[in-house]
Amino acid sequence: MDFHTTVERAQSLKKLHAQYKPLVLPTVWDVWSARTAVAAGFPALTVGSHPLADSRGADDHEGQTFEEVLTAVRPIIAAVDVPVSVDLEAGYGQKPADLITGLIEAGGVGLNVEDTVHSDGGRVRSTQEHAGFVADLRKAADDAGVPVWVNARTDIFMHAQDASGVLDEAIERLRALEEAGADSVYPVSIQDNDELLAAVTGAVNVPVNSTAHPVRHDLDRFRRLGVGRVTYGPLLQFALADAMKDMLGPWAP
Repeated sequence: MDFHTTVERAQSLKKLHAQYKPLVLPTVWDVWSARTAVAAGFPALTVGSHPLADSRGADDHEGQTFEEVLTAVRPIIAAVDVPVSVDLEAGYGQKPADLITGLIEAGGVGLNVEDTVHSDGGRVRSTQEHAGFVADLRKAADDAGVPVWVNARTDIFMHAQDASGVLDEAIERLRALEEAGADSVYPVSIQDNDELLAAVTGAVNVPVNSTAHPVRHDLDRFRRLGVGRVTYGPLLQFALADAMKDMLGPWAP
């Protein structure tokens, strides 16, 4: 993909986040799922690490190298005419500048980056370390001349035995990510908790991303709670797997 088109798609992704509240980005994993989502009317997509890994027989949590991920996403991005964001997990041990260079070269215009460092025993980055990583991504994108949308994820709720007990720490982390230049923030594992979702959406000035199940969740509910961006993680692929098993079941021997 040429540089001009990549810049245009990045600018379009930014405008879509302002236009739709929330913006729903179907989480896809191959050319077929991407084209199907676009045909359903969606103006932007995201490639999820978990469904991508499953589709390639690899493990999630950086069971693929960065180069393998780029090889997999290039044909997806090339197959559609809408902006595509890519889940880059914790960064595959790469420097932020190298992540941005590889993403842009593949035609990607957004990224997701999390604070669980799978390449280092699954430790969680400190607030300042993760914010610094996001700041370096922001600077690298600005230096490259592409307004890459940075969706900064934290797993702090997911790792806590009591999610409510880490709310203050989570808000501190989300605000630090916003200050570092994140375009949106993504506190995972609270999609079913109205109180926590409302608390985090009210605490930051950038869109809050929530995971959603395409069948079990309701878009209006997320809108009422102030969620600015919705992605499916692996849940769209899981829902399709359930439907496929239901269809194939009567045919099985």
